[in-house]
Amino acid sequence: MMLHVSDRALAYGDGPPVLSNVQLHLAAGEFMSLVGPSGCGKSTLLRVIMGLQQPAGGRVELDIDRLDVGFLFQDDALLPWRNARDNVALGLRARGMARGQARDEADAWLDSVGLGGLSNRYPNQLSGGQRKRVSISQVLALRPKLLLMDEPFASLDAIVRRYMIEDLLQWVEEDGITVLMVTHDLNEAVSVSNHVALMSNGPGARIKSTHAVPTAFRASSSTGSIHPDQPRLVARLWDELATEIALPRNRPARLEAAA
Repeated sequence: MMLHVSDRALAYGDGPPVLSNVQLHLAAGEFMSLVGPSGCGKSTLLRVIMGLQQPAGGRVELDIDRLDVGFLFQDDALLPWRNARDNVALGLRARGMARGQARDEADAWLDSVGLGGLSNRYPNQLSGGQRKRVSISQVLALRPKLLLMDEPFASLDAIVRRYMIEDLLQWVEEDGITVLMVTHDLNEAVSVSNHVALMSNGPGARIKSTHAVPTAFRASSSTGSIHPDQPRLVARLWDELATEIALPRNRPARLEAAA
């Protein structure tokens, strides 16, 4: 077992708990997507696992060193005063790699994501999709064994998003990386994952259910097609998710025009 979360709880101040009795188990080599209502605590759970936030109780057990955990944020965390090469090389240098070797490694990663000719550009000279690819290179260059991702493709257009997902799946499979990804896209979740975990609404959110995803779904996704059984699983997830989303059904009363 790569990751084991038990009885995790977290609250802000004296307010109600954001997370309560969270149970999550992730096997080595597994790709799990985490879905749930907006604001239920999915991103908070990732930060707790990473050690960026301290919970009120429970345990997070990792079978690896925390240095082997990578975190890909929804918004890129690139340093604006460093070019793409130096942003990717930063983590490698922090781990003791020689400057020249780190820059060569960074160039190799940038080339692998199609940015080989843009290594000298700064973040403000890159498009959103290009910055995302730099961020992915920055994380994967450290060879993480566990990768936490918080809606990594949400800001990308459909075409770039598809190619980035395909490339990421290839890197994950080649390096045997275990992945926990937060997403709001149910189709994306069942296209890339081995399991989809659904969180309840807050306050006091928990893992409500976990659904196994047939391997054939990912195989179809890699060819750009949709497995005929995939919409059925998406519909089941949506039906369960809908029970956790309480939206007001009554429109506010129309204000009378002033006389």
